[in-house]
Amino acid sequence: MRDKKIIYILDTNILLHEPFAFLSFQEHDVVVPMTVLEELDSIKDRRKDVSRDARVAIRALEDVLVDASPEQVLAGVKLPQNTEQNSTGHLSIFNDFSITQTAGSLFLNENDNRIINAALHIQEKNKPNKVVLVTKDINMRLKAKGAGLAHVEDYRTDQLIDDIKFLTKGYYKFEGDFWQQINTCDSETAGRNTTHMVDRSAVPLTYINEYLIDDSESFAGKVTGFDDEKLAILDIGRDRLMSKTAWGVHPKNVYQGMALDALLDPTIDLVILTGPAGCGKTLLALASALEQSIERGLYDKIIVTRSTPEIAESIGFLPGTEEEKMAPWLAAITDTLEVLHKQDESMSGSLDYIMEKANIQFKSVNFMRGRSIQNSMVLLDECQNLTASQLKTIITRCGEGTKIVCSGNLAQIDSNYLTAVTSGLTYIVERFKDFPGSSVINLNGVVRSRLASFAEENL
Repeated sequence: MRDKKIIYILDTNILLHEPFAFLSFQEHDVVVPMTVLEELDSIKDRRKDVSRDARVAIRALEDVLVDASPEQVLAGVKLPQNTEQNSTGHLSIFNDFSITQTAGSLFLNENDNRIINAALHIQEKNKPNKVVLVTKDINMRLKAKGAGLAHVEDYRTDQLIDDIKFLTKGYYKFEGDFWQQINTCDSETAGRNTTHMVDRSAVPLTYINEYLIDDSESFAGKVTGFDDEKLAILDIGRDRLMSKTAWGVHPKNVYQGMALDALLDPTIDLVILTGPAGCGKTLLALASALEQSIERGLYDKIIVTRSTPEIAESIGFLPGTEEEKMAPWLAAITDTLEVLHKQDESMSGSLDYIMEKANIQFKSVNFMRGRSIQNSMVLLDECQNLTASQLKTIITRCGEGTKIVCSGNLAQIDSNYLTAVTSGLTYIVERFKDFPGSSVINLNGVVRSRLASFAEENL
């Protein structure tokens, strides 16, 4: 090990979360315990999505160590150069199976304990260098601290914010009347649309397609451009927002109005809907998809997909076609279809007609890789359970003429290794907030029922 460098010891879940994670520690030394390689080996042949990540991680490690001698692998092989910075760190494999049980160490009956003992051993042998165990397993972090490891961290390279309260909402609300806070304004009108040019300082931390509202019942606008001095605001008007409609669905509050405006805007390719259960995310997405596919003819089909509880690894051995296998996970969509057509004389007949007319297809997330989706509207539900790499896989499938709606509730994460700040949904909200072809809306307020609203606030 080299002096004056931090030594990072990686747990298996780090390489499954991001197979090339070891390349992120360019100026420091990275140690991969032998137990981690054993776990990757046991995972790589499973018929699950995570097995691919294991194989990619193994190949990436082999590419760095392929020409090294056994002595060099144990001592450390120089990490490959990064285009952005010079790499001075080293990668090594540590044979933690050679460590024997000592007083104060954890029992060697579990892989986590072996990795923690390896970190403790390296910490003892490399004083005063800082030794850090990096793992996404919260319980393992607690065990390592309790066993005497001074530094334990989560992998935060893909974490863009430190607290969920800083997450972009998609709108900015002024206290009082917006126009009372504006000193100078130049306006231009083209057809029905009026654009106001105001001082940039009026909304200092704005971004493209951000909605602006205030406490009055009249003003609503959207940021369409800005420079260091001026801000361009499209005057939408609260009444126009609230009069939006899609497949017979009208907004119940201004947040749903902003969401419908983005969903029905043909210039927006990606709409991200966040918010609590019962705020209308799925209903608005499906209604706008039906409106634009059947009534306006903008899309040839609607593709509906979501992560399954097993983090999109498998849809199991349920009988039937892919659509039939996905049916239990996509009941929220069929429930929403029933709500939209509950007044029809024959609801089941209407649903069959709509499913065929709109060409609605249910697809599994793990079958999206490698596809190119053209002229479609993609509804991706329950995004909070997907990692950034999984969401990247899906979004990059979208070709010309395709619009994707990503929705999720960061309070309902089922993944063992994701939190609200490390969720893929949080990641894409922050990454796409400056992209002119995207819009994000936090649907603030439960409209499902007074029971759901009380439960969301008090449970």
